[in-house]
Amino acid sequence: MEFQATIPGSKTGGSIRQRLVRLFLIDKLKSPVGIALLLAVAGIIAAGTAKMGLTFGILLILGVGVLPLLNGIVNYPKFGIILQLIMAYFLFMLGRIGVPGPIGTLMDGIQALLLLGLIIRVKENGNDWTYFKNPITTVLLIWLIYNILEFGNPFAESRMAWMYTIRTVAIVLLGYFVHIYSIRSVTYVRTLLKLWLFMSLIAALYAYKQEYIGFSDAEEAYLHSDPAIASLLFIAGHWRKFSTFSDPVSFSYNMVMPTILCICLIAGKMKLWKKVVLAILAGLYMSSMLFSGTRGANVLLPAALLLFAILNYSKKVLVFTCIAAVFLVILINIPTGNANIQRFQTAFRPNNDDSYILRKRNQKRIQPYILTHPMGGGLGATGDWGKKFAPGSMLASFPPDSGYIRVAVEEGWIGLFLFCLMMFTILKRGINNYYQMKDPELKTYCLAMTLIVFAYNIANFPQEALVQYPSNVFFYLEVALIEITFRLDQAKQKEAVQVQSFNTSNVL
Repeated sequence: MEFQATIPGSKTGGSIRQRLVRLFLIDKLKSPVGIALLLAVAGIIAAGTAKMGLTFGILLILGVGVLPLLNGIVNYPKFGIILQLIMAYFLFMLGRIGVPGPIGTLMDGIQALLLLGLIIRVKENGNDWTYFKNPITTVLLIWLIYNILEFGNPFAESRMAWMYTIRTVAIVLLGYFVHIYSIRSVTYVRTLLKLWLFMSLIAALYAYKQEYIGFSDAEEAYLHSDPAIASLLFIAGHWRKFSTFSDPVSFSYNMVMPTILCICLIAGKMKLWKKVVLAILAGLYMSSMLFSGTRGANVLLPAALLLFAILNYSKKVLVFTCIAAVFLVILINIPTGNANIQRFQTAFRPNNDDSYILRKRNQKRIQPYILTHPMGGGLGATGDWGKKFAPGSMLASFPPDSGYIRVAVEEGWIGLFLFCLMMFTILKRGINNYYQMKDPELKTYCLAMTLIVFAYNIANFPQEALVQYPSNVFFYLEVALIEITFRLDQAKQKEAVQVQSFNTSNVL
């Protein structure tokens, strides 16, 4: 008896990937196409060396290293997703230490390669798009299409502002489709969550370093590069800390979210030592968050815990909630000379805060504009891009100071309605999925992601919480995990029913 093994790509014809496998691994370039390819490469190397000398050799070496990396992102989405998350988390730190090149464009490139790999895999699987059919996908597509249509907004002052803003506002949500199609195992979900907690630990410890040791030379140069930076970050004789992120607000929000994850995991079923580790991590995250001096972040954890107590009601949760509430009341009212704790306390007394009163006045002032411009003033009309591309416009000087206000001003009341509809659908889907799921571990993950999305919605009122790296990347991962955990749970339930049916038929 003879056994014959077929190597993928050894047959004639087939997909582009199969042809490349055959050309390089089967034929080993011993074919007319291979010889022509080698001659072309030799000619390019000769011409490049003659014209550019050593520079071409360095570029060639870099190219040889980059090609496997590009291949890994396209053909191995698990690797590409991890690389994207790491890059998003430390993007601004790389810029501060002097890494050359447009790092933000690099993030766009990784996103594009992940989407390319997604399209290839869907095509190879017979163009089966059923994986994406759910209410969240529908509202995300509506939001994406509306943002694209904003390019034609007749009231927009600048199309270039749209070009720069669409990347972090809408294009980044395409990561949701990559995640929901590529993440197919509980093991990989665990890997991503562990990676997130580990990177958050690095960020928390680095904030401690900034607080008690000081800033690096690169960070000192950044802080003193513009008087406007000092006016925002130097308060009451104390520098607000930003750790590895772009600013203190982004840092604080990215400490609260993993804290919520830790609390949900602690409430689940796991070994005691793991719960102790998670409790320590949560303590580090929240204590380092105080160094940011961001008052808006202080209300996020209590708000998330309130929803947690409602969704996961039990005597144990009720006792924990009451203890946490008493601790919070004491912390809010206790006399202290600590500047960080004093700033924390002011978050719960907004009507006594001059900054909050000024924001309310600005929001009241812009309401007539929002009501008379259903599509708003165009993406990028406010903030830095507005000042750069439309410096003489009314909106360029308007400080939105809120994610919801920015949406209302730039995309009108239509855009605000669609944005709120999107968030409502995501939260509704997360709550419904949580109650339908059976697997304890997956239920915990789904609950954590739902609470984090809820916290981001609260955070988006006092600040812009969803347009900056890494929050925008992680947000759509968390949204995708709401559906992924439900899908994995349904598969487990179906498998359990099949096993039970099989065992029953054998007994009979």
